[in-house]
Amino acid sequence: MKGANDSLVVCFGEMLIDFVPTVAGVSLAEAPAFKKAPGGAPANVAVGISKLGGSSAFMGKLGDDEFGYMLSDILKQNNVGNSGVRFDSTARTALAFVTLRADGEREFLFFRHPSADMLLRESELDINLLEQARIFHYGSISLISEPCRSSQFAAMRIAKKSGSILSYDPNLRLALWPSAEAAREGIMSIWDQADVIKISEEEITFLTGCDDPNDDKVVLDKLFHPNLKLLIVTEGSKGCRYYTKEFKGWVPGVKVKPVDTTGAGDAFVGGMLSNLASNLNLFEDEKLLREALLFANACGAVTVTERGAIPALPTKDAVLKLLGKVPAR
Repeated sequence: MKGANDSLVVCFGEMLIDFVPTVAGVSLAEAPAFKKAPGGAPANVAVGISKLGGSSAFMGKLGDDEFGYMLSDILKQNNVGNSGVRFDSTARTALAFVTLRADGEREFLFFRHPSADMLLRESELDINLLEQARIFHYGSISLISEPCRSSQFAAMRIAKKSGSILSYDPNLRLALWPSAEAAREGIMSIWDQADVIKISEEEITFLTGCDDPNDDKVVLDKLFHPNLKLLIVTEGSKGCRYYTKEFKGWVPGVKVKPVDTTGAGDAFVGGMLSNLASNLNLFEDEKLLREALLFANACGAVTVTERGAIPALPTKDAVLKLLGKVPAR
């Protein structure tokens, strides 16, 4: 079993290269040039935790190509364990072209036909790493196709059996699923296994069939399940709501001037999981939970003040400074 001081968070899933236009507010077709940025929600969360001073590792598959080795190096540079990374010689590292249109909405164009992350096989899982995880964190993109889907099921099983807390951020990317129905079904297929779930208001509307995402009754009746220890609903800059078996409430966001919202949700998850990994009693203590969520909100806030996801993820000092907890140096 895990040692008392072991606070490792293992993040499973996709790591890819986002190509972001050098000019804001244009469509992908109009972009004059693109800048490459490392991305992929589970990898962002792993780096986020490490930058905050926590212990994290990433598990997934990259292409046996220059981009794949670049991404693996970025993990290493950010002190994220990469013993769970595998390389595939038959498929490329995934690419995504992402633009922030003039109306503020993000537009995605994915190159995954198939990409290496979709080809992780169960036999390639680092079982030792999974057994060390205090928290095992994952999304839903790995559920879209085989063999990665079965590998994720197996990884969840191994982590759960060795006492890990299972953390799930569905991170809906509708464009990657064959249909909306397949996405809903896929995301909900592992819903009742998670101990912690983080979702956005849009995801509530999508998963519950257009119900009011602000209605506590909808959330509790349709999304809270008996095994769940904590359900968090993020509301962007407004803050987040939380639900446990014992209590529920809302924690306000931290006001900043946004530049780029990419990675804000992943920074939030990193902030929350780094707190949870060092204190699993957060579920029972509402005051501690609220403090952890305010910290997570501040992680998201710092991130939107800079461009890109991984480069913008904050250090603990930057978060505390924003919260007014430490004097400016």
